Amino acid sequence: MTTKTADGTLGYEQARDELIDVVRRLETGGTSLEESLALWERGEELAKVCRRWLDGARARLDAALAEEHDGEGGDGDGDAAEEE
Repeated sequence: MTTKTADGTLGYEQARDELIDVVRRLETGGTSLEESLALWERGEELAKVCRRWLDGARARLDAALAEEHDGEGGDGDGDAAEEE
């Protein structure tokens, strides 16, 4: 069963798990060329979904860290030594 988010996209864990299954099926072999190509294409789509989730998580983490840094009285540029 594939679980999707409220907007109809796959969640990270679901995309990752399906991608693992696709890779396993490709590595096992025993599929026709057409089936293998379809699996490869699905794997590429799933990898893109995972990358979008990870990029979004990285952006949120960077924003939270920047906010935390700014809250410590820093000047926001991360290099106070340049100020004169």
